[in-house]
Amino acid sequence: MGFLDSVLGNASEVDISAIQNDYARILANNERIEKAYRLIRDMFLFTDKRLILVNIQGITGKKVEYHSIPYRAITHFSIETAGHFDLDAELKIWISGTDTPIEKKFNKNLNIYELQGVLASYTLR
Repeated sequence: MGFLDSVLGNASEVDISAIQNDYARILANNERIEKAYRLIRDMFLFTDKRLILVNIQGITGKKVEYHSIPYRAITHFSIETAGHFDLDAELKIWISGTDTPIEKKFNKNLNIYELQGVLASYTLR
């Protein structure tokens, strides 16, 4: 991920093998990370059981919030592809009981269709 993408708030895909050990303690037995994306210091992880939003807080980054969303709680989602002038793709996820979606932006190099496919395969079970 380039510095400009970080400043603009875009996320990029992360190699799973590089982070598997870092997040092993928050995973359930037999749960595995399928996809991971980094947004400056924050992460969001798609496991085979849930979506985990990792919010690293403060200057030192020692305080971390882990927001776990079971796929069954996702009521619907949408993607918006990057365009010629709009250089980022967007993902919106609605959770049952909330009106406002969770919104994430990705750089144009990310295959948003692949990400949509991962979400669809888990939410449509």
